[in-house]
Amino acid sequence: MSESEFPTVIGPDAKFKGELSFESGVRILGNFEGRISTKGNLIVAQEGVIQADIEAGTVTVEGQISGNVAANELVELKSTARLQGDLRCERLIVTDGASFIGHCNVGNGAANEKPQAEPRKPTAPKPLAMRPRIQNDGNVKSDTSPIE
Repeated sequence: MSESEFPTVIGPDAKFKGELSFESGVRILGNFEGRISTKGNLIVAQEGVIQADIEAGTVTVEGQISGNVAANELVELKSTARLQGDLRCERLIVTDGASFIGHCNVGNGAANEKPQAEPRKPTAPKPLAMRPRIQNDGNVKSDTSPIE
């Protein structure tokens, strides 16, 4: 990718908090916390550490992101990438070595869908209690039918 695609660079010694929006492209080598919104391209360099929800055209991750990512086109996780959060995109490339922890929804307009509420956790079944059963001969046997 050429330098003209990424006219803005947030350097490795920079730390920003807040909301970042831009038109073309940004390369982040430093730290950012908050929210990122663009129709353009975002690169999180290997030194980059992001704690933000991101909406972008394309996202390339070499560094770390903690937050949800939505891309209208492509998300690419390079071998050094660390992503923790939910991911929605049209296309996804994951290079061997990348780490991703979260839910993933890819293709068919996934980037434009609203995130779903947390799925309900299954409840554990009630344990079966042993019910004594007395037979005609006076012996006690166990019955595994549940006690209501």
